[in-house]
Amino acid sequence: MEKNANTAKSTRDFILVHIIFVGLCFVVLIIPIPIAIGFKLFILVVSYNLLIPLVGLFKKYSEWVKLWVFVFFISLFQIWPDWFLSAQLNILVFPEDGLFKIGTVSGYMAGLWAIPLFLLCFIGLKLKENYPYVKTLILVGAISLNIFMFSELTMWMLPSWYPQNVTMIFDHLAVYIIIPEVILGVSTFYYFEKTKNQHYIMLIIAAFGIMLLYLGSASFFYFLFEKVIFI
Repeated sequence: MEKNANTAKSTRDFILVHIIFVGLCFVVLIIPIPIAIGFKLFILVVSYNLLIPLVGLFKKYSEWVKLWVFVFFISLFQIWPDWFLSAQLNILVFPEDGLFKIGTVSGYMAGLWAIPLFLLCFIGLKLKENYPYVKTLILVGAISLNIFMFSELTMWMLPSWYPQNVTMIFDHLAVYIIIPEVILGVSTFYYFEKTKNQHYIMLIIAAFGIMLLYLGSASFFYFLFEKVIFI
């Protein structure tokens, strides 16, 4: 009974935190504040990456803190694939947005990936409480597909990143990146499940491995779709 109560409380707090964050997004992005879009996104990314661990520590949700550390390091490492896709393959663009860049990548990207990955994994952990593991992985994959497709179809409007020189559907969704982003979501959930009870060093090592998996799958599916199928 106590475990169920803690789970319900954690879920309520998760929902409340994200309602607060959505409200902050509305204020920062919708209200015409004279700040460059890069700084607006940077403010939102920093706010999220402070809000989650602080609430986790205050409420003593150790799983929140471990999950945040895991996805935050994945997000830091994701600078490398984004840099490679934009600088080497020239298929991803980060336009000038008023913020500093890491190579060719907008600075806020160092923490942006943590937002969908935390959301995704938290939902996956809750699904796992009620569904068999294989079904949970399938559902996590479906959620990943929807989250990342929505991001790809909307972020260009801010403007944030956008694809170029690749086959696209719905005008703004690059075909090659769909499967790698599903792999990213599923692998993040899977490896957090495997390492969440281990030392933080193992979480960081796993996070680096997930970045390599994403980089490899993005490169492979780019080659498959753009150089083999859609030539």
